[in-house]
Parts: sequence; C-alpha cells; structure tokens
Amino acid sequence: MASINKKIIRACTIPGSLEFVEPMLDNLKAEGYEVALLSAPGPEWSDFQKMHDNKCIIVPMERQISLTKDLKSLCQLVKLFLEEKPDMVHSMTPKAGFLCMIAAWLVGVPKRVHTFTGLVWPTAVGNKRRILMLTDKILCACATHIIPEGEGVKNDLENHITNKPMKVLGHGNCRGIDMDFWTKKNVDAESLGLGKEKKFNFLFVGRIVKDKGINELIDAFTALHEKYNNIRLVIVGVMEESLDPISEQAKKQILTNPDIITVGHKSKEDLVKYYSASECFVFPSYREGFPNTPLEAGAVGLPCIATDINGSCEIIENNKNGIIIPSKDAKALYNAMERMLIDVEARNAMAKNARKMVESKFEQKFVQKCLMDFYKEIFN
Repeated sequence: MASINKKIIRACTIPGSLEFVEPMLDNLKAEGYEVALLSAPGPEWSDFQKMHDNKCIIVPMERQISLTKDLKSLCQLVKLFLEEKPDMVHSMTPKAGFLCMIAAWLVGVPKRVHTFTGLVWPTAVGNKRRILMLTDKILCACATHIIPEGEGVKNDLENHITNKPMKVLGHGNCRGIDMDFWTKKNVDAESLGLGKEKKFNFLFVGRIVKDKGINELIDAFTALHEKYNNIRLVIVGVMEESLDPISEQAKKQILTNPDIITVGHKSKEDLVKYYSASECFVFPSYREGFPNTPLEAGAVGLPCIATDINGSCEIIENNKNGIIIPSKDAKALYNAMERMLIDVEARNAMAKNARKMVESKFEQKFVQKCLMDFYKEIFN
C-alpha cells in the first residue's frame, strides 16, 4: 500500500450525501491519501463507520439559512481545521460548501475545492435569490478550485457568480454509474407492492417536493389516468413537508388514487428492482446539477422523460434515449407520457439506446479516474 502523504477532508451537509464520496474511498487510500469524512449528524453515520475505517467527523450544519447556528458551525469548522491541518478540504452541497470554504480559507488550508452539484438560486426569487447568489460568490472567492458537475452549472457560474477558471471533469457527474450493479433484474412487481394486475409503470425517484416537479407530475398522470386505466405511477421517495411542500391537491391525489403508489425511501439494492419493474422513468424537476437517477434508470434500460434543465439535458438526448420537455409544464408532460405509453416502437428504440449512452460517458471507473487525475494535477 502507498504511504500516506496527503490528508483530505471530504465534506457534505448531511451524511446521506456522502454516498457520492464512498465509491472513491478505497482508491484514494490505495493512492496514498488519508481521507476523513465530515457532515452533520444523521443515522447514516453508523453504516459508514461499520463499512469503512475512515475518520468520521460530525459538525452540526443547518440546511436552511440560520445566522446563529451557521456562525456556530463556522467556528467549530475553523477549530477543527486548525487541529486536523488538512492538505485539502473538498466540499459538496451548498451549506457545507459555504461554511467549509470560508473556514478553510480563514485557516489557510492549501487546497480548497468545492463541487457544485447544483445551484439553488436559479429558481429562487427576490431577496432569497440575492442571498443565495451572494453565498455562492463568497464560496467561490474562498475556494482555490471549483468543479461544476455539468456544463449547465458551469455556464450559470460563469455568467452570474465567478470569473475564476473552472472545468467539468469528464462528461460531468461526480459519482459515476456501476454498470454491473445498475442492470435490469428479473423481479416480481407484486412483491414490490405494485399490485397483482399488470400495468404500465411510470416511475419517479426523488424527494417529494415542489422543486422536483411533483405537482405537474401528479396533474399529468391524473389526466392520463382518466383516459387510460392500464397505467400506474410509482413514487420512490420521502415527502418533505417543511422544506418545499407540494400542493394540497397533489397530496390528495397521492392519497386517494389507487394507481399512485408511494413506497418511501429505498436502498439501492431495492431501488434497482423498482427500475426493473417499470417501463418509463419520469423526472420533471425544476433544477438540478447533474442528477443521478436518470443515469441509474438509463443503465437499467429505461427511457426517460426529463425537463430541459442543467444536467438532465446533458444525459437525455431528445428522442434518442428519452424525451425532453419544458419544466413546470403539465401539458407537455402529459403529452410525453402518453407518447411513451402508446408509441411502442419509439419507446423500445429509446430504451435500447438508454444503457449504452450511460455506459459510454458515465461509467464509474472513468468518472473516478477523472477526479483522481484532478487531485494529482492540483497537488503537483
């Protein structure tokens, strides 16, 4: 094993986001890096500690703006970085990036890297938008290196936030897809709670919030369901009432329509089964950086309906491996879902292209190599 010569702290706001870092840990250790993981407290920490021998550092961080709590977190991070003396702090997710880049700059950490997996401010308005843009400007000013996860994020940063040089690694995405794992399985839909009757399954995976386009998805499916009774909408995810709640009308439809099935959060071992039991993936989000779920769905061979936003339109090529529609447009979503349902030839052609398009650009080993090469470049 290579001798340890550089210490890296990888930071995310919540421990669940560290799953984006996890695939790299063994490779980084083999290359001689000492990697510590940092996030706010959460139930996922126990699993990480069982699976890996990396140091796990817990610092409370609020996802929402909270001046008092944010200042307290910043002080804890400054103290921590003074004690740990890392060669690099590499953050992801907005709040961890904002606090960690300021703290690392104050302490003088040599390499201060932030990966923008998405931008919050493009869909915000008024003072909230101005505050969010200001935090990203401060973050970028404190960072020595900025990695936009996709070309769309890079363009937004260049046009509105910073003139610092930056580059997308590879074709984008920060985790990559394990093509051996994300492949179609033989599954029994009934065993997944999808009912005995064979139906065409539209699948959504993500948080059940307004920003993910859930209101439009429920509206489009409800209208389509009135015309076709052989369809089902399967939603894998958790409803977040406090952050960005969906409409009361959408909630009512979810609760009362027997062909809208919510199954909660699922581990990746279960999630691949839901992809395998479905015919079409639907992802009507308002904003993303570089979403992983369309990649996972594509690897399993699902055509995807996605909105014309950062990340999604870098994964989905219209009419090749899916259909691109405007965001916040329930009618366009309805038309795309109906086409997927009735145009079998087009759907099968898109499904056939889906896996090979993911494999050609986002295979996990390639994505990991791009980041490893980036680390070697900046340390040298």
